[in-house]
Amino acid sequence: MKSKILIASILFACCSLFFSCLGDLDTQPLDDNHLVAKDVYETVEGYRGVIAKCYASLIQTGQQGGDSGDGDVGGIDEGYSGYTRALFYLQVAVSDEIILHAGSSQGSRDLLYVNWNPSTSIIKYPYYRLYMTINYCNEFINECTESKLRDRGVYDQLKDEYQYYVAEARFIRAYCYSVICDLYGSGPFVDEVMVVGTLPHQKTREEIYNYAIDELEDVLPQLKKPKANQYGRIDQVAAWFLLSRIYLNSEVYVGKKEYEKAYSYAKMIIENNSYPLASDYRHIFLADNNTCSEIIWPLVQDADNAQGSAGTNFYIKALMNGSINNYLKTGVGSRGWGNARMTTQLVNLFDESDQTFDENDIWGNNKKDKRAQFFTVGHTKETWVDGKDFQGTFTNGYACTKWRNVKADGSELVEGGTVYSSVDYPMFRTADAYLMAAEAILRGGGGSKSEALGYVNQVRDRAYMSGTYGNDASGRISESELTLDFLLDERGRELYTELIRRTDLIRFGKFTKAHNWDWKGSDGKAGNYIGKDVDNKFNLFPIPQEEFTVNPYLTQNPDYK
Repeated sequence: MKSKILIASILFACCSLFFSCLGDLDTQPLDDNHLVAKDVYETVEGYRGVIAKCYASLIQTGQQGGDSGDGDVGGIDEGYSGYTRALFYLQVAVSDEIILHAGSSQGSRDLLYVNWNPSTSIIKYPYYRLYMTINYCNEFINECTESKLRDRGVYDQLKDEYQYYVAEARFIRAYCYSVICDLYGSGPFVDEVMVVGTLPHQKTREEIYNYAIDELEDVLPQLKKPKANQYGRIDQVAAWFLLSRIYLNSEVYVGKKEYEKAYSYAKMIIENNSYPLASDYRHIFLADNNTCSEIIWPLVQDADNAQGSAGTNFYIKALMNGSINNYLKTGVGSRGWGNARMTTQLVNLFDESDQTFDENDIWGNNKKDKRAQFFTVGHTKETWVDGKDFQGTFTNGYACTKWRNVKADGSELVEGGTVYSSVDYPMFRTADAYLMAAEAILRGGGGSKSEALGYVNQVRDRAYMSGTYGNDASGRISESELTLDFLLDERGRELYTELIRRTDLIRFGKFTKAHNWDWKGSDGKAGNYIGKDVDNKFNLFPIPQEEFTVNPYLTQNPDYK
């Protein structure tokens, strides 16, 4: 569908080189027999295929694509196991952003009610996906050395590039450990020097945090300069972004206030300006977003070469049902599932006049805040029905049209839409850096409040298509209006469904206590849709129960035993 350097062009051809690299519930280092070195590492194409797999393991679900039944991780539903879909459950479906109506057999009701346990099936999907990706990276780092390249006769062809490949694999691994730190706190630790066949020991949350920070700061100068890499591969700006995010959450993770460092790295992204804010917020989530200036690290998707029921294919189909295609082009025709709906709390972050859908204004051009992308025809705003238990009815709650598999000009990739999505997933983007910098300033990380206000208003100018972005009415706020509570709401408006909300709510002290939403803490019974406080243990997810049957070195997170 699109010209996508590296991932889409190489992955499809190289997937057949791989066997499934993990057992059903195995986080041990990879055995050489699982990745057949003779077949994979004897050619330049093989090496490029493996680094492509390190990237693609965060967007693809298996070896053949299209939910073929040949999934990467054995014993787990292939569609659910895709990384961005799995993380959606644990970051978005547990928060004040969406209500997930389907998937109760996998444990989605536990997420909805914020009442999960170590045996809740859906909890394990990100866990095993992250460790699978870590193992791919470990394997590649171990095999991509100068001596091995020379022995295999490929050094001359890779001498100018292989060190960047290794740096990128180390970055991806550090990213995975940072997410383990965020979701599970502690966990088993595996790196490239660990002996195959040995069981990994558990590292504490602080040890994993320190490892991710140390790796990122060490690898930073070894990555390509800003905007110097191929599309789909990371550069130094991605490392700045991830360091800023980790440092912003440092007080939660390890009790350290590192807001000065969070501010410094976020400001580097802003001032470097290699990834300026897109001229239109809506373009970031469309099928030609590979031309969008703002996306620092995209996970590349393609309707032909990167198929699966995770990634943005999941976002589009879960948030829009098939009948919506009668009002606007979804880009996947009438194939939508429509099983995820917005909470009333998310909708209410926007002005009331922006909340409803106008079939004569499908892009929301006449709205004040163009980020308010909801579909309301035939839907109730409420996610409940008075007098009834939780219904799981797809019209209870507004749909979301933020993600669409169409181009910025509104045209489809093919008439009638494609089966799968070509919308690249924006892992990191610049608007988040603006908001991280503003928050770090307000938390005492340096800078001035007027500087923070400028960052926030830049994001809001773009959202309202005012100032340098257009001639619509301004959405700017005053310095007195800029508070931490406002920033949490603004992050909700700017970043909803982008896999960060649970982390944000925890950092602001509003996940388990002091802030409630539809069905939080409920039992799903009639009248119990009003949220309530829950136990603080839910600030962390438990390590999946199955892990304790194979690894005696693990200790469960507090209060989950």
